[in-house]
Amino acid sequence: MNYNFLSTTRSANTKNKTTTSQNQPIPGREAEMVQGRSGGFMFDAGIWKMLRRCLLVGTAKSTYYAGKQELTEDFVTVVRLAVAENPSRVAEEILYASDGRAINNSAPILALVLLSMGEAPEAKQAFGEIFPQIVRTGSHFYEWLNYTKSLRGFGKVVREAGKTWLSREDVKGLAYQLLKYQQRQGFSHRDALRLFHVKPPTENHRQLFEWVVRGWEELPADIPSEALAQIWWYEWLKRNPTQTHEAISQGRLTHEMAAPVGKMDKLAWQLLFQEMPIGAMLRNLGSLTELGVLRADESANLLRVEAVLNRREHLRKGRIHPIDVLKALKTYQSGGTLGRSKKTWNPVPRIVDILEKAVELSFDVVQPTGKVFMHAVDVSGSMGSLVADMGLSCCEIATTMALVTAKAQKNYMIRGFATEFRELGITAKDSFSSAVSKASNQNFGGTDASVAYDWMIKNKFKADVVCFWTDSESWAGNKHPSQALKEYRKKVNPNVKAVYVSLIPYQISLVDPEDSLSWDLGGFDPGTPRIIQMLATDEL
Repeated sequence: MNYNFLSTTRSANTKNKTTTSQNQPIPGREAEMVQGRSGGFMFDAGIWKMLRRCLLVGTAKSTYYAGKQELTEDFVTVVRLAVAENPSRVAEEILYASDGRAINNSAPILALVLLSMGEAPEAKQAFGEIFPQIVRTGSHFYEWLNYTKSLRGFGKVVREAGKTWLSREDVKGLAYQLLKYQQRQGFSHRDALRLFHVKPPTENHRQLFEWVVRGWEELPADIPSEALAQIWWYEWLKRNPTQTHEAISQGRLTHEMAAPVGKMDKLAWQLLFQEMPIGAMLRNLGSLTELGVLRADESANLLRVEAVLNRREHLRKGRIHPIDVLKALKTYQSGGTLGRSKKTWNPVPRIVDILEKAVELSFDVVQPTGKVFMHAVDVSGSMGSLVADMGLSCCEIATTMALVTAKAQKNYMIRGFATEFRELGITAKDSFSSAVSKASNQNFGGTDASVAYDWMIKNKFKADVVCFWTDSESWAGNKHPSQALKEYRKKVNPNVKAVYVSLIPYQISLVDPEDSLSWDLGGFDPGTPRIIQMLATDEL
C-alpha cells in the first residue's frame, strides 16, 4: 500500500515565507527531509532511530500506509546498514529491545540473525556474545532456527551457537524448555540435535537427549535425576492420564506439559493456577474464569491474581510488556468475543480492576514533576490500523501511553489531533478502557500535527512539554509542525520542549534535528513515560 495524499490547502508562500505546505520540503532543508508514504515531507529519522523503532515495534502486521512485506524489507535493510556501520551498537540495541521493551521478542531475534550475517568479525563475535540473552526459551530457539533457515543457512557461527544452547550447564532448565516447547515452526528438538551434532557433556545431558530422540518405551522405575524429574512425571502422566492431579502436584508440570496428555478438569486447572507463572496467568485469565477457578466468590484465587499482576517487580522480572497487559484487559473484558480463544466467560469485575492497575504498573513512572503537559494523541484515520499481533490499534496504544504519563502528573491536558485539535474528554480519572474507547471513536480524517500548536497559540495554553503520540505521517497542513513549534515559542513559551513518540517503524521524524529542545522516541517502550519525565526536569 502506498497512498499519496496531497494537502487540499497550500500555504501562500509568496506572502508568508515562514511556513511551507507539508506536501513540500522546507526550503533550504531539502537534503534533510524525505517524503513519507502519505505524501507529506518530514525529516529523515536516520538509521539508528529507525533501528530502535523496528526493534521495539516489529513488522508483523501491515500498517495503514505500508504492507507487511514492505515493512519487513525496510527492517532488513535498516539492520544490515546498521550492522555494516557498527555491529557492537546493533548488539546493544537488540539487547535493549529484548529486555522486555519490544512488544515481543520476534524483532530482536530476526535482528540477531541479521547480525550473524555481518561481514566483519566483530558482528559474528557480538552475535555469539548476546545470543543466550536473546534466545532464552525453547520458543525463541525455534523462531531463531526458522529465521536462520530462511535467511542464511547453518554455517559455523550458527552451529556453535546452537550447540552451546543445547548443551548448557543448567540441565534442569534445559529439560524444562525441551519439554515445554517440543516443536514449533517446522522444527523439533530432535531436528536441532541432529542438525548441530550435539555431544552430551554429562550423563544427565545424555539421558535428556536420548529422551528427545527416542522417547521412553518403558518408564524407569525411579526418577533418573532431579534434572529429569519433570520429564519422568510427564511420561508417567502419558501412561496414567486419569492421575493428572498427582502429576501436576508432584511433577510441577505446567499446563503446556499436562494438558496434551492428561485429563484436565477444574481441580487440575486449580493446581496449575497455584504455580502458574505470570505470563501464563495473564494469557489464561479467560479460561480460568470459564472453568470457575476465578470467580467473584473465590477470594483466595483473586488475591493471588492481584499479588502476581499488581506488583511492579513481578511484571518487570517476567518481562511483561504493558501492551501485553492492555491486550489481556481488552480480551478479558470481551468475555471471549475477542482473541483466539473459543471459550466464553463472564468477566469478574475485580479482575478487570486488577488488569487496569497492572497496565499502569507495567510502565516506568515516578512522582509528579510539577510541569505542565499537553498530550496530543494522533486520532487520524491511519491510527486505526492494528499493531503487530496485539489486536490493538495504534490509537489505543497511543492513548494508553499518554494516559499513564498523565496519571503521574497534576497539570496536563489530553487532546486528539487529525486535521483539527479535538477535545477527547479524557482525564486521569478515566480507566484505560474508557480512555481507549473515547479515542478510538475519533479515528477519521487526515493528519496535521501542527494544529496542536495552533490551538495552544489561540488559547494561550502555556505548556512546559508537548507530547505527540503518532505514526509521524503528518501531511495535511499548510505548515510543518516544526514551523508551528517555532511560532508557538515566539508567541507563548520560548522554552517549551517537544517530544514525538513514533509508534510505527517509518523512517520519518517530525523533529527538526537543529532543535535542541525536541526529541524523537521509539514507541511501545515501557520506559517512555519515565524518559519524558526526565526530559521535562532536565535529568537527561
